[in-house]
Amino acid sequence: MSQAKAATASSGTKAAAPVAPKKTYISLLALTMMNVTMIAGIANDVQQAFYGLSSVTFFAIGALVFFIPTGLVAAELASGWGQRGGIFRWIGEGLGEGCAFLSLFILWFQTTIMFGSGMPSAAATIGFYTPNLDWAIKFAQHPSHTLVITLCWMAFYWFLAYLSTKGVKAFANLAKYGVLIGSIIPLTVMIILCIVWVLQGHKPNIEFTASALVPKWQGLPTLAMAAGVFFSYAGIEMNAAHIKQLEDPKDEYPKAIFLSMIICFLIFVVGTLIIAIVIPESQINLLYTLAQMFSELGATIGAPWLYMVFTWAGLFNLVANLVTNLAGPSFMLGQVARAGFMPPALQSNNKYGMPSRLIYFQMFFASIIALIFMLVPNIEGFVILITQAVTILYMFYYILMFITFIKLKYDQPYRPRSFKVPGGMFGAWLVTIVGIASCIFGIVLAFVPPAQLAQQVGSGTTYVTILAVLDGAVIVFALILYAISRKHNWVDPTNEFAPFTWQIEGLKKPGKVLSNISSDDMAAGQDPMGLPIKRPYHPNDTVESIAARIKAQGGTDEDVHNAIHPKHTPAPPRAKSAGPAPDPRINNIVLGAPVSATHSPIVTIPDSHPYYTLEEVEEMKKKWLTTATADADEALARSASKTIETPAQAAQSVAQAKTDSQSTDASTKTDDKPQSK
Repeated sequence: MSQAKAATASSGTKAAAPVAPKKTYISLLALTMMNVTMIAGIANDVQQAFYGLSSVTFFAIGALVFFIPTGLVAAELASGWGQRGGIFRWIGEGLGEGCAFLSLFILWFQTTIMFGSGMPSAAATIGFYTPNLDWAIKFAQHPSHTLVITLCWMAFYWFLAYLSTKGVKAFANLAKYGVLIGSIIPLTVMIILCIVWVLQGHKPNIEFTASALVPKWQGLPTLAMAAGVFFSYAGIEMNAAHIKQLEDPKDEYPKAIFLSMIICFLIFVVGTLIIAIVIPESQINLLYTLAQMFSELGATIGAPWLYMVFTWAGLFNLVANLVTNLAGPSFMLGQVARAGFMPPALQSNNKYGMPSRLIYFQMFFASIIALIFMLVPNIEGFVILITQAVTILYMFYYILMFITFIKLKYDQPYRPRSFKVPGGMFGAWLVTIVGIASCIFGIVLAFVPPAQLAQQVGSGTTYVTILAVLDGAVIVFALILYAISRKHNWVDPTNEFAPFTWQIEGLKKPGKVLSNISSDDMAAGQDPMGLPIKRPYHPNDTVESIAARIKAQGGTDEDVHNAIHPKHTPAPPRAKSAGPAPDPRINNIVLGAPVSATHSPIVTIPDSHPYYTLEEVEEMKKKWLTTATADADEALARSASKTIETPAQAAQSVAQAKTDSQSTDASTKTDDKPQSK
């Protein structure tokens, strides 16, 4: 009988294995390449090559007003709040659950539309995978059998969706090698062959003068060009979905951000300049200029067919881009779904820990969009409307991120961050204002009707109204879905999504706190989001006040460390306390962590702190240590009464502990009196 039970338990363990996959990590290089593939690619350089050397100015301005602000903000937010969820985690900490869910839904919707619109446009480029360049160009200009070709591309996209479900390690490797084969190696070859091309006596098609760096003012097209360059940098924060797959997220994620920024800038600038040098402005075409450029450069070494080699190489970059885009937003949405924000039917993970149902559902939705683009006649106006509507939503998404960043600077000023935007509060406000201004610029420009839509949508008022209705519908749908989720208990109790810090601190919504306890320490050992808080903290609990309370009760340095850093790792036997041991029930109520020998090793709390300067530590000590060193029993009772999540039984335990202590003191005094005859 016992053997049967053991066999059942064993089989149950095997069956549960797919739900809790083995922990895998991705390297700093892999995350960097995943960021690069989300943003940059040589195929994106053709559009900016129209503007010659002045495109460098556009790229530099775009980096200053959008790329650098978003990179800095994402790096600080990830270093302070590095738990699962990415953009949902950050915006939820600053603006609450509703805005967080809205931002994540916008990101998921934007990538889905991108997939759907990409399938039909790829149909015209099929000829460049053959060695006949002239035929490929003619086919791109006048494609045929587009429905059949689009269905083939659609099948390829579904295969990539399948690859996306094979786990973080699988698509991290695809991204790493895809960028290397599809962007880095071709760009290196372009540089070498361009030098050979010039040395052979060919004249560059652009002038390298200071005046050529100044963009020519052409009215609205110049503004449109600027906006297009600015937002070609979008997406640097998307891979925060995989931050927990890094071994040291708070150190490696900011490094990956800055390495990605450098590589992306080089791909954009160098690739654009080489195209502008080799191909005359009048001959630049979005569909086939890249192939023409590779053919021209290949001819310098007797290999005009080189374009075909790099077209196939570019396919690796396309695979990396699509797989990373598929896995990122759906991966974040899958984590959030299991925390109770989506129906159980969309929550399941496969054995690799990937939300396969959500990924396939996203690809199904993208396929519907692709078929609409293909089958509906005179759809150009509709495509432009959808593209502009998604642009507005995406800029709104970034505005929420910038607002979150500056709000957390005030709401959680002492929360440890391993990286901070340089310049203190001035630097924080500077990147926030510049970033929001760039987004508003993009939104305003998107509301200007393109000339090719004049006949299809009529007046500008009609165009603006259609955009407002489309964007409003997406926002309202997301908020309705969020409201429905709050009325149902969809929480998966086995999810690994930690509560927000303000939930752990007993607040109803994000607000001002003085805590300087790291979000990692507060989240350690907590039950998942959607379940009752296991270890509540007071909003103004600090490292110093917790240490003072424990010391006042006779606790050791190990007790202090275990309460502040409740990691579940075994510790060596601790030394015997010099004073009376604190009541573990009271410690559990007030500090959120029981005093136990099964935590981190003994660490003496120094006078300095890894996230603050000595001056900041002294200032915090002056602010909080005076109240923390008051009568220990009163401090404990007061903190327990302020802990919203503390059960009534726990409060009774505190009161009982005090009563027992008073009774003991009274009996001691009675015994000390001399007995009368």
